[in-house]
Amino acid sequence: MEADPAQLHLDDTGPALAGMTLDPVAAASSTVSRFAPRLLSLDAHGRVLDWINWQDAACLYARGAVAWTLGDPCLRVHGGTSRLSGEQSVIDLHPIVASRGQARAHALSPTPTLTNTALFARDAHLCLYCGNEFTRPHLTRDHVMPLSKGGKDIWENVVSACFHCNSRKSNRTPQQANMPLLAVPYRPSWIEHLILSNRNILADQMAFLKAHLPKKRPRSIV
Repeated sequence: MEADPAQLHLDDTGPALAGMTLDPVAAASSTVSRFAPRLLSLDAHGRVLDWINWQDAACLYARGAVAWTLGDPCLRVHGGTSRLSGEQSVIDLHPIVASRGQARAHALSPTPTLTNTALFARDAHLCLYCGNEFTRPHLTRDHVMPLSKGGKDIWENVVSACFHCNSRKSNRTPQQANMPLLAVPYRPSWIEHLILSNRNILADQMAFLKAHLPKKRPRSIV
């Protein structure tokens, strides 16, 4: 990780964007916050919660709600100036932040929302009928068991399919269309969902998430 973290500047009112400078890796921009990496939020017991932006993370630090952190600082937040010392406050944000307290049981393994973006990422942008790779605009959501035949719009019944294969399969099952699936559709775990939903995962975050992936997955592309 870079020795000098990216620097974010906050005004005296709290986490409102007043100005921002990044290291050379990210070019300057008026919408610079889009370049800032999201931080991985855990509870105090190390259970993974979600991605949070730097503003929410800075609030945790400022409130003293951070229990512990992992990884070298990746962002530096400059806050208001102290009336007593005349010095500007600085907070170094870490890539993995555990907040005080324990997450409620029902919040530990939420069901990932089924979207086309998440679906295509799960299937590595491959058509699971012909096996070819496509860009997002050229993929569709195919229901293995068609909706008209009682199929549901759920993770376990959808796969990525190119326009040609989806049209060829039409309103049939893979068996009826003689188009065997190359992989078994599945519902991603919350950890898998977090990996699929973030294209800017830092090395420390990826190592932590991979260590918490399910050990076995009954799915393979042939």
